[in-house]
Amino acid sequence: MLKSRDEIAKMREAGRVVGQVLRMLAEEVRPGLAVDKLDETVRREFARRGVLPTFLGYRGYPARVCVSVNEEIVHGIPGRRVLQDGDLVSIDLGATANGFVGDAAVTVACGRASPEAQRLIDVAREALQAGMRQARAGNHVGDIGYAVQTTAEAAGFGVVREYVGHGVGRQMHEDPAIPNYGTPGKGPLLREGMVIAIEPMLTMGDWRTRVLSDGWTVVTADSSLSAHFEHTLAILDGEPEVLTLP
Repeated sequence: MLKSRDEIAKMREAGRVVGQVLRMLAEEVRPGLAVDKLDETVRREFARRGVLPTFLGYRGYPARVCVSVNEEIVHGIPGRRVLQDGDLVSIDLGATANGFVGDAAVTVACGRASPEAQRLIDVAREALQAGMRQARAGNHVGDIGYAVQTTAEAAGFGVVREYVGHGVGRQMHEDPAIPNYGTPGKGPLLREGMVIAIEPMLTMGDWRTRVLSDGWTVVTADSSLSAHFEHTLAILDGEPEVLTLP
């Protein structure tokens, strides 16, 4: 769904709040922290900024933020789990302001990560950047997916297939779907006025997944580590504009 310049201007507020609070959450991550403290930070900071937590109540989701640790890929529900030195912590956050959504995610190491885990984080971040560089009017969704996939697989990591990026607007999930794999020149045409979320989810092993008994938390089927990055961006003239920077 195409957005007007006025609508994109409104989306900048939601995106800016997501970027600011997500950075705060990443800085809070430390050994000994109970994961539900991050949800409390979101409650306090969103209330202070006058925005709504997009995730809370979405299809019954019970929290304001998703926190996924180690083999957990996405949709982890923050609870009393205490973070340990070396954990990989993926934080996914959405805010609604002015009737529009901002959505972003980051993976950070808790304390000191192993060299292999840090490399997974670094490549996942690079894969997001590679995908965003392809988010230009006239390109196709497959160009984004191909850039993400080739960056990840060249480094020896798996690319999750079952969960993908998406359009963003008044709803968190709009058309088109933005897979993290693809063929150049294939898929929907990218047009000026589109706002999309690109979100690579990489694994240290196989890309296949399963969902835990809570009905939400997605983990790697082989229990390998995972990393997840995401930005919401607008396709405008020239360079795509990232809306979820702090």
